[in-house]
Parts: sequence; structure tokens; C-alpha cells
Amino acid sequence: MGRMSLNSKQAAQLKAFGVNVRRERMAKKITQEKLAELVDLNIRTVQKVEAGAVNILVTTVLRLQKALDCSWESLMEK
Repeated sequence: MGRMSLNSKQAAQLKAFGVNVRRERMAKKITQEKLAELVDLNIRTVQKVEAGAVNILVTTVLRLQKALDCSWESLMEK
């Protein structure tokens, strides 16, 4: 299965999402390792999410939102 190529707007959205995840995680004083555990992800995946280097499923976004106890908007804002 081939990787989908992202356009610059999509790449910017993933980067902004990653910044937002990191901001929320840091505000809650949660380590990447703890967040990975809470969301049932590999720590490397959490690192990639925060770096904006991976496109994740909406269901994973919802798990992140729940673990970080934040609004959808706070994760999706630019």
C-alpha cells in the first residue's frame, strides 16, 4: 500500500495539530511516554504526531482529545 502524498496545506495542518497536541500535553504536565500509554500508541508515534510527521485517524484524534481532556477545537486550531 503506497503512501499518500500531502500537499502543503495538509502538511501545515498536520504540523499545527502536532504543535497543539504538544501544547496541551505540556500544559497537563504529561510526558510523551505517559500520553502514549493513555492513548495506546507507541511513544514513537506520539513523537511523530507532535512533529506533524504522521497523518492519524480521527479515532486516534478522539483518543488524544480524551486523554488530554481538551476540546476538539484546541487540537484543530491553527
